Amino acid sequence: MGCERREQRLKVIFEADSTINRNIAKVSTHPEEKGSWSSIEEVLSGCDRQIVVINAKNDRNVQISLNSIAAIQSEDRMCCVHELNGEMYLLSKRLKLVEEELDESDFMRINNQTLINTKYIKEFFSTEHARIRVVLTNNSSYFVSRHYIKQFRGKYK
Repeated sequence: MGCERREQRLKVIFEADSTINRNIAKVSTHPEEKGSWSSIEEVLSGCDRQIVVINAKNDRNVQISLNSIAAIQSEDRMCCVHELNGEMYLLSKRLKLVEEELDESDFMRINNQTLINTKYIKEFFSTEHARIRVVLTNNSSYFVSRHYIKQFRGKYK
């Protein structure tokens, strides 16, 4: 007779908690499962969040990955979403609402009209008029205004 080892499946229970930030998932486990925490975090972090945007070429809604976004710029009461590959889409929300919905660790506001995906910063340097020029991996460039410089430098010292 052979020994058969059965592993228990992890049971998932969802609970809503209005006291935590919208972009946080709180995971509780038994103390003996502490060794699995990094694996659990890796799986949850690997889940690619997507947003629904408007393809201006055919006026259709499409889903795109947040990881594919280089920058989001305000266009009156809408936003223009710039992907790394050069594609552009429209988002029918104000930039302030988009900023609240996005993960603060990946996206940063650098001026009144622009959010950039900080994962794709290739280089940045000072320019005249006390501003910083940021170049992303797709060679697009944006300026950090004086109002947002302190926040930017705090993150990238």
